[in-house]
Amino acid sequence: MTSETITAESSGTWHLGDLPVRRVGLGAMRLTGSAAFHLGTPSGRERSLAVLRKAVELGVNHIDTAAFYFSSLRSANEMINSALAPYADDLVIAVKVGPYREWSGEWGASAHPGDLRAHVEENLRQLGRDHLDVVYLRRMRQDSIADHFGALAELREAGLIRHLGISDVEPRHLAEAQAIAPVVCVQNRYGLGFHDPATDELLARCREQGIAFVPFYAVAGEAGPQGAGTAHEDEVRAVARAHGASAVQVRIAWTLHRGPHVLAIPGTGNPEHLAENVAAGALRLTDEELALLDAARTG
Repeated sequence: MTSETITAESSGTWHLGDLPVRRVGLGAMRLTGSAAFHLGTPSGRERSLAVLRKAVELGVNHIDTAAFYFSSLRSANEMINSALAPYADDLVIAVKVGPYREWSGEWGASAHPGDLRAHVEENLRQLGRDHLDVVYLRRMRQDSIADHFGALAELREAGLIRHLGISDVEPRHLAEAQAIAPVVCVQNRYGLGFHDPATDELLARCREQGIAFVPFYAVAGEAGPQGAGTAHEDEVRAVARAHGASAVQVRIAWTLHRGPHVLAIPGTGNPEHLAENVAAGALRLTDEELALLDAARTG
C-alpha cells in the first residue's frame, strides 16, 4: 500500500459540532519526544515543524494537543503556532485541560474548577488564538465532572471556547456533562489491543447521538505511550500482508471501521510515519478481516 499520494480526504469527514474534520488527524504529543511528554529524546525541532506542515499538505485539518504536551526542549503548542500560524480557516485544533504539570515536568495536583480558565488562557497564548475550537475536560479520577465541566461551559458562553468534549470518562459522565452543555466529542483509550466494556458502551452511545469518538493510544493498545502495540500481532500481520500495508496501518484502519463517528489522531514526529498514518484512512478491510480482528480482541 503506497502512501505517497494518499491524503486525509480518503478517510472521510465528520463534524465536531459545526466544524468538519477529516477522520484521520494528528496527535501532537509525540512532537515533544520519542515517547510521552518529557520521556525520550525529542525529534529535531525542524523535523517536528516539518511533520506539522506536511500534515496540512496531506489534508489533515484536525490536530489534538495540550499545554501539558512539553518536554525539556519542546512545546507542542509552540511548534504548532510556529509551523502553522496564520492558521488555515478549516484547521481545527482541539486541546485538553484538567491535568497540570510543573515546568520541571513533574505532575502537579489535579486542577480545581477555578483553575480551568487559566488553563484555557495558557493554551490560547501558546497557540496565538483568541478562541479555542474544541476543549476537552480530561477527567482526573474525580467521581463527578459537573463542577469542572460547568466551568468550561461558562468559558464557552464567554466566547473563549467554541465546542466542548470530555476525556477519560465513563458512560455516566457523558450524561452528566450533557445536562450542562452540548458535548461534541469524547476521547477515551481505545484500540485493537485494549478492551474495556465500558468504553465499548460509550462508543455505541456516541454513535447513537452523533458524537465524535476520538480514541487515544489506538495504535499502542496496552503499550500506552511507549510505542506501537503487539497484541494480536499474528492476526494484524496477516491482514497487513493481504493489503500490502503495515501493522500500524491495519490498527488505524480497524479503529476507523468502528463507526463513521470515530476519528483517529495517531501521533508521530517522523514525516514518513505521518504519510503512512494518513494513508491508513484509505485502507478498506473486508468483513472477514474485521471479524478476524474482532475475535482476536474479544477472545
